[in-house]
Parts: sequence; structure tokens; C-alpha cells
Amino acid sequence: QTEAEECFLQAIAVAQEQHAKSWELRASTSLARLWQSQGKKTEAHRLLSDVYNWFTEGFDTKDLKEAKALLEELSH
Repeated sequence: QTEAEECFLQAIAVAQEQHAKSWELRASTSLARLWQSQGKKTEAHRLLSDVYNWFTEGFDTKDLKEAKALLEELSH
């Protein structure tokens, strides 16, 4: 794992411990983008969709729009 991956994974873990779903989404989006650039599209999609699917509202926010767009990219 790269140093960037380690940092994103740590950020995700802290966000989960604190039940901070918005921060978890941001860190997951960043890690998914990194994994996409490394050709790990399946892992990236799985990671991001797990967090994204938790949300039931706020889909007009920047973070959720960004996550949705990335999920669509990863689906192709």
C-alpha cells in the first residue's frame, strides 16, 4: 500500500469510529479516486458504494454529487 492509501484508510477508520458519515464519504471518495487511477475499479466501486448507499438524503450536496459521479465512472 502507498502512503496515500494508508492515510485515506486511517481517515476512513477514524470517521467510522466517530460515526461521521460525511467525512467517511469524503475519504472514501478520495481513496476510490486513487484506486481508480491504479486500475482497481472494482475495489473502488465497492468501497464507495457501501458508504454512498448509507445516505437517504442530501443528494444535492457537493460530496454526494461527486461520489455519485465517480460511482457512475467506475461502473463503465
